[in-house]
Amino acid sequence: MLNALVAAVTLFSSVVTPNGWVPPPAPADKIIIDVVTVNGTGCRPGSAAVSVSPDNTAFTVTYSEYTAQVGVGAKPTDLRKNCQLNLYVHVPQGFTYGIASADYRGFASLAAGATGLERANYYFQGNSPTSYVNHNLKGPLEDNWQFTDEIEVGAIVYKPCGEDRNFNINTELRAAVGTSDPKKTTSFITMDSTDGAIKTTYHFSWKPCPKPKN
Repeated sequence: MLNALVAAVTLFSSVVTPNGWVPPPAPADKIIIDVVTVNGTGCRPGSAAVSVSPDNTAFTVTYSEYTAQVGVGAKPTDLRKNCQLNLYVHVPQGFTYGIASADYRGFASLAAGATGLERANYYFQGNSPTSYVNHNLKGPLEDNWQFTDEIEVGAIVYKPCGEDRNFNINTELRAAVGTSDPKKTTSFITMDSTDGAIKTTYHFSWKPCPKPKN
C-alpha cells in the first residue's frame, strides 16, 4: 500500500446533494482508505494524497502537480495529463457506499482561442466504468474553475455488500491550441497551484447492507 489514512469519527451527519436529495446518514465508525496504486502522467507517486472528512460524508484527493499545457515551453506530451487512483475503502460493518457527486477545482490560463478540458469517470473493480463527464473551458481565461459531477440517485453504483472491490477514479486534463498562436502564447489547465495543492472532493452515498440470514 502506498498510503493509508484513518479518519477517527466522533459524530455523523447527512448531506444534501446539489439536486436536493438527502442520502442516508453516514456510519459513525471510522473509515480507512488505502491508496493502492497511483498511475498517470498527472500524478506521479507521492504527488496525490487522500483524506476522509470527519463526518464520513466525503473524501478529498489533493494533487500537487497536475497540469496540461500547450504553446511556448510545452512539450508535445504536455497537452494531455491523466491520473488513475485505485482505492480500497474499509467500510464500516453493515454499510456499503457509492459516489453521489464529485467537486473538482483548479486554475486555467488560456489564451484567446485556446481551450481546456476536465473529465472524469469512476468504477468499482470488476464493473464497467461510468461514462466520462466532460467540462470545457474556453480562452481568453485567467481564473480559478470549479465543476461538479452530480450522479442521479438511481444511477449511483454501490459496492456489492460483502465483497472486497477497489474503487477506481479516472481523471483527465487537456489543453488545446485551438486558434491561438502556440509560438507566442502558453495555455494551461491545472489541478495544482503555486501556493498549495488543489483539492478534489468526492461525496459518499451510504447504504445499509441487508443483515445476513441465520
